[in-house]
Amino acid sequence: MNGPVRHLDHATLVGYSAGALPVAFAAVVASHLELCATCRAQLQAADAIGARLIEQQEGAPLSATARDAFRARLEGELIAPPPAAPMQRQADPDLLPTPLRPWFGERYSTLRWRAVGPGIHLLRAQNDVLGAQLMMLRTAPGRRMPLHSHGNNELTLILRGAYDDVLGHFGPGDVADLDADTEHQPVTSQGVPCICVAASDAPMKFSGWIARAMQAVLRL
Repeated sequence: MNGPVRHLDHATLVGYSAGALPVAFAAVVASHLELCATCRAQLQAADAIGARLIEQQEGAPLSATARDAFRARLEGELIAPPPAAPMQRQADPDLLPTPLRPWFGERYSTLRWRAVGPGIHLLRAQNDVLGAQLMMLRTAPGRRMPLHSHGNNELTLILRGAYDDVLGHFGPGDVADLDADTEHQPVTSQGVPCICVAASDAPMKFSGWIARAMQAVLRL
């Protein structure tokens, strides 16, 4: 099986390396890294550059109070599970990528989808620490999604199935790293439903009034 052919933007990888991404985006990035050797190699390079920059900084001595506060922060409770380290995908095809399990569960077979339109099902992660919207979509084969753009940034990872849009073909493991300038209308491939996970920091912008009415109800 060939690896993904559509990869993370370099700026996204640098943000992930620096720990600067919202948890929702970091979960999608980490899930792609489980599947993509190319992006894992680029992440290692970004980590090395970041480490070198830190080494070149002149540190200031910490007071005893500051050291204690920093130690307590390291040893205290985490507000959210950190993204999993890049790893090879497990053999069981029913398992979700490791970084998604805290938000959606372990297995595709146990996901509790909500129907939101003909052939379209949604599952939204609810947690205040995500820092952005995180959701999974399952779309029936051969389905044309509404034409839309994005209010700001959206990162989508294809987990199963595939779709085509103005940017080309996206299959399992591929990511669409999009900004507000991209308008597209994905069309899912024949065969199996397309399942993807997406993180976004602003609502979608739909062109048709029917889609906009659906958006108002579903908060997409």
